[in-house]
Amino acid sequence: MAVYSIKELENLSGIKAHTIRIWEKRYNLIEPYRTTTNIRYYTDQELKKILNVAMLNRHGIKISNIARLTDKELKEEILRVSSSSPNLENIIDSLIISMIDMDEIKFNALISKTVSKYGFTHAFTNVVYPFLEKIGVLWMAGDVNSAQEHFVSNLIRQKIIAAIDNFSHVFNPKAQKFLLFLPEGEWHEIGLLFALYLLKEAGHEVIYLGQSVPYSDILATGSTRHFDHILVSSTVPLSETDFITYLKDLGGAFPDKNILYFAGYLNNGPDYFGKNYFLLRNVADLQEYLRKLDN
Repeated sequence: MAVYSIKELENLSGIKAHTIRIWEKRYNLIEPYRTTTNIRYYTDQELKKILNVAMLNRHGIKISNIARLTDKELKEEILRVSSSSPNLENIIDSLIISMIDMDEIKFNALISKTVSKYGFTHAFTNVVYPFLEKIGVLWMAGDVNSAQEHFVSNLIRQKIIAAIDNFSHVFNPKAQKFLLFLPEGEWHEIGLLFALYLLKEAGHEVIYLGQSVPYSDILATGSTRHFDHILVSSTVPLSETDFITYLKDLGGAFPDKNILYFAGYLNNGPDYFGKNYFLLRNVADLQEYLRKLDN
């Protein structure tokens, strides 16, 4: 069972901690557990309740009316609101609940329905990535258990791979070749896989090495294969200092390549590394980089 602080409930639900406390006292919506030192904490059940309440509240239902609903009535109202007025925030909240319940059928159905309505790229950029960002902090803090992490990661990974496999070759007269990999010790592959999807969609060629690639293998690939760009991502294992050193070493080994790098904790841009370096802060930055290649 996962345990959450009130701040984590705020981050996941979008409801301010101060408001949650008011809802607790005034409406008895949820009741926190307390440690031996009297610090509030919450479980999956309280998180699901807050997510459902937040969803109804966003649709204009007064909190006083929500508080009167039984658990059965709350579920019925959620179904009514979700079917009559689906929006991206509701979908993200529903994905979080599906993760907590480890409900594969519901999780897959939500993503499939979103992809069908908005298209694959839009669905992943505006639903899956915000979902991952919401729970990413919890993963790193250990507040989402490893089973939940593996559950959602593998389902999302399967969706991206299936979408890539369904691609017919896209002709691009300006196609270039990209080398994609994660540094040794880095296993969070979803962002790199989605970059692979975007590159295929744009008609570029890719050498995909995947997770936890030793630096010696990168050098070996560079000595035997031609490519124009390197795309590398780091999320957790490497410290900021280590990744800066890693990027400088890449630039020294491949001075004629453009190096695209993503690290949520890193702010050092081309002015720091050199004009052949490109900091990707999000998916939109990669899409813009690809557009410029085609112009």
